[in-house]
Amino acid sequence: MTEGINMSGWTRTHLIDAVKAAGVAFIAGCALALSAGPAVAEPAPGDPGIVVSGPAAGQDPTPFTGVAPFGPPKVLPGNGATVGVAQPIIVNFPGLVDDSGAAERAVHVSSVPPVPGKFYWMTPTQLRWRPLSFWPAHTAVTVDAGGAVSSFQTGDSLVATADDATHQLTITRNGAVEKTIPMSMGMSAGGHQTPNGTYYVQEKMPSVVMDSSTYGVPVNSTYGYRTTVELAVRFDDSGDFVHSAPWSVGDQGKRDVSHGCINISPSNAKWFFDNFNAGDPIVVKNSSGGTYSRHDGSNDWQL
Repeated sequence: MTEGINMSGWTRTHLIDAVKAAGVAFIAGCALALSAGPAVAEPAPGDPGIVVSGPAAGQDPTPFTGVAPFGPPKVLPGNGATVGVAQPIIVNFPGLVDDSGAAERAVHVSSVPPVPGKFYWMTPTQLRWRPLSFWPAHTAVTVDAGGAVSSFQTGDSLVATADDATHQLTITRNGAVEKTIPMSMGMSAGGHQTPNGTYYVQEKMPSVVMDSSTYGVPVNSTYGYRTTVELAVRFDDSGDFVHSAPWSVGDQGKRDVSHGCINISPSNAKWFFDNFNAGDPIVVKNSSGGTYSRHDGSNDWQL
């Protein structure tokens, strides 16, 4: 270990992006939860998982041998976990690595079936890997990070697509539509539109206090609020959730009235909360809010 990074393994842009990602997240959108803890063209993130017959680009099915060029890492998902098909692999190093390229070569990712993927650095001490498109359903994945091994699997391909053109949240399971839910997303007033992009479930909270003052908007101002929200499923690190919103049921399926979250009815929120888990993708499209570009640690599918 050293106190710096060998810049031969990093471009200036690469390092700047990583440092941005390592900083304090820009809190916008719905609210901060107070009580929560050579180039190859890529397929669109929502495309069905790519499966190859032999070793996949970006994967190495051989066990790591030798001395790891980093201290003992923490690998996520943890051993034995079942996650959604948009879940990235996250390797947290205990400190800066000497050579980013050597670190990548020491992390061997393999899966059954094999799928192509890529490494990227979220911060100078956090390396991630994701498939080029979503994992196929029920994929078995092994990560050998310099001898620290984690094996996990994906569950059903459960995908939520929030279409701002129709104000509907469409749920598919393994390619078949399972449920269509009226919704209301971020309103244009005050610039609260929910950005387009591919997100994934970060965590779930049965109840959470949402407070606009946590991102600089006073509670008693025009767009201020402080409220307790039930059945909240967080899909980014900037305070956006799919959650129960009984106050906007009359708007759901018709217009956008939220501060960035995806509002759905209490009964639909209960179903969503019970069915969606870590790594399940949530795709937002046809919003006037541009593309999700915050460096908040959850923009994997925009990288």
